[in-house]
Amino acid sequence: MSESVQRRLGTADAVVLGMAAMLGTGVFAVWGPAAAAAGPWMLVAVVLAAVVAACNAASTADLAVAHPESGGGYVYGRERLAPGAGRLAGVAFLVGKTASAAAAAGIFGTYVLPSAPGAAAVVVILAVTALNVTGVRWTARGAYALVGGTLAVLLLVVVSGLLGMPEEPASAAVPTEVPDPVQGGPLGVLTAAGFVFFAFAGYARIATLGEEVRDPSRTLRRAIEIALVTVFAVYLLVGVALIVGLGIDRLAIESAPLVALVDAGPSPALGVLVRVGAAVAAGSALLSVLVGVSRTGLAMARRGELPTALAVIGTRGTPWRADLAGGAVAIVVALTAGPAAAIALSACSVLVYYAVINLAALRLVPEQRRWPAWTSWAGFGLCLALAALLPIVQVAITALALVAGWGLCTWLGRRSP
Repeated sequence: MSESVQRRLGTADAVVLGMAAMLGTGVFAVWGPAAAAAGPWMLVAVVLAAVVAACNAASTADLAVAHPESGGGYVYGRERLAPGAGRLAGVAFLVGKTASAAAAAGIFGTYVLPSAPGAAAVVVILAVTALNVTGVRWTARGAYALVGGTLAVLLLVVVSGLLGMPEEPASAAVPTEVPDPVQGGPLGVLTAAGFVFFAFAGYARIATLGEEVRDPSRTLRRAIEIALVTVFAVYLLVGVALIVGLGIDRLAIESAPLVALVDAGPSPALGVLVRVGAAVAAGSALLSVLVGVSRTGLAMARRGELPTALAVIGTRGTPWRADLAGGAVAIVVALTAGPAAAIALSACSVLVYYAVINLAALRLVPEQRRWPAWTSWAGFGLCLALAALLPIVQVAITALALVAGWGLCTWLGRRSP
């Protein structure tokens, strides 16, 4: 019998871990591409991304209660659909969240050590991996401080945007790629919603805690709902502040709009706090995302679809080999892809992951559902639409990565006893 991870987390811990993953690099990086794609309809894209996230959260919460174990969508797809569907969800999660970790590390490096961002990215991934190996309780405690700091910085941005008087353009602090502009319209809104969805996707982190929370039937549902509603309110305020403070045209060309907004205001010295906040948020995202990666890897290793060595649980109750493997892959991605490319890759992969989750939720019996079945159907269709309308290069890379990963896991699964 495989060893179990210790159940030590309560509702507040799970909420903060989910918020730590959501209030990460996305809120500092997605607004420029979203504004370029949606134009004056950017706030519609924010609402649409929240709707997609809510549909996905409903399916995730019901499935997490029915299957209170580590692994998230990998377990749900395998148990409710077929082993191949579970493998697809697991690979999509690992690709998406590893890319998300790489993006977080890249943003951290650019803000903290712009002369050598790659080196800083490697250092922060190593530090966070070491913290994760010591146990989830450390991660939860660190997330409390990091989430509090990020919320304080975002409050500063909102106040600056709504009350400040920016006049001169500020130079971008983080160079990121901006997709070809789409002058609003339905396709532009859907593309923008795909980028913004990247900033919401952290609630998947909560579902991977199935074996680590106390009273999972109550804790998982409440934690996902509270985290999602809170973060939606924060993002909507930030989006309004950016439009008021910068205007859509300027926002669409700013690669670091939160910094630009504060730098162009009456107190540009406060831009230092935003830069520090970006680094704090990147650390927060890494703390949460890399744990989620290792827990999904743990679940797949237990079934022989990843090397079984990754299923080892250490004396501190953590899958330390899976933690180390996740950190190593994140370093490789961080050194070979820029933050913007990593964000698009992550968004596309995670949308595929949630498409599988929504299909799995449709197999629940009515007594196991708290939300109606139409929310899962809507989530499935919207996930596929948003994923397909992201930049074509990242869509193609995602497809190749998922096919290759699925094939490898299938081969390993057939070789296992």
